[in-house]
Order: sequence, then structure tokens, then C-alpha cells
Amino acid sequence: GPLSEAHAYWMVAHANSWYGHSTASVRHRAFAEEYARDSYENLLFSICRFRQLSGHYPRIINVVGFAFKQARFTDLHRRAIRYPLSRFIYTGIDPPNAQGMRGVAAQERATAMGPFSADPYGCNTERLTDKRRTRNPYLRYHPYPQGCPELTTLFRYCGRRMFRGSLPWDSRTLVETGDASSSETQRSR
Repeated sequence: GPLSEAHAYWMVAHANSWYGHSTASVRHRAFAEEYARDSYENLLFSICRFRQLSGHYPRIINVVGFAFKQARFTDLHRRAIRYPLSRFIYTGIDPPNAQGMRGVAAQERATAMGPFSADPYGCNTERLTDKRRTRNPYLRYHPYPQGCPELTTLFRYCGRRMFRGSLPWDSRTLVETGDASSSETQRSR
């Protein structure tokens, strides 16, 4: 049957013996988020999947991807979920032969940055909703926010303005749970 992109990456890493890392140490800690249909969902769903597996939200998020996608993740998606910039890292990696990537920046602005700037949650414009529909040919539905009850209102939100509800990583929430001091020290990276 069909495999998600995430599961295929997991299988490639496994087939390549976790790229030199101890199979015993990595294999049982590596999980895939298999429902995301675009980059916004990739970030939000991965945070929820982390919460489901660990019992808490991540203190630091490090996204690894193509360098040309950094602004989309850092300036648009991270901002849409209001995750603190001081606890968000984007590690941009370009392929070894990056000459073929020159036109990608303009394409990124037209097909991703522009649409997500106008529709931060990807649910109000035809371009983004069509992309999600075409990336879900088997009509699967994600299980979220199951396991992440604090994110229920964010998962249901479909506005053009920034979400204003409470989130687990809000400064106020961190102070209430006693996590504020540990999260603020991460800024010195």
C-alpha cells in the first residue's frame, strides 16, 4: 500500500543503519508524523506528535530542511503558532550541487511564501486548500488534536489573522507551569 513521505524517510534511515548512529539508540526513539500535507501542518502536527509520545511539548524546536524554506518556517509558520523565536532553530541545508536551485527562491515566494503570508493557517485560499486536497488522495484524516488537548482551538482555527487563544508555550503558561526559567536559558545558543 501507499506510504507517507515521513514513513519513507524513516525506512531510508533504517535501511542505511541510521547513518552510523547506534541502531539500538536511535531506532526506538525515531517516530514519523504521517498526516501533514504541507509545511504548516508539518510543524504543527510534529509538535502534537512529540507531545503524544513524550507527554510534554518540546522546549526547543530544530527544523532541518532546504535553506530556501527557512523564511517560510521561521517567519510564517512559527509566527502563526506563536512559538517563541528564542526556542526555534532552522537548520538550512542545500544539496551538494546547488546550481540547479537558483530559480527555487522565486518559486518559493510565488507558491509558498505569498500564499501563506495571506493565509497563515492554509485554510482560506484555493491554492493552499487544493494543495492539501491533492496530497491526500486516500482521504485520510489526521487524529489531532487527540493527545494534545491544549491545542484544540489552534487546530480548529481558520482565520486570516493570527490566532489569539492560549498556547502551551505562551510566556504566561510557562510561568504557571514552572518552565519559564529553563526555556529562557536556551536563547544563548
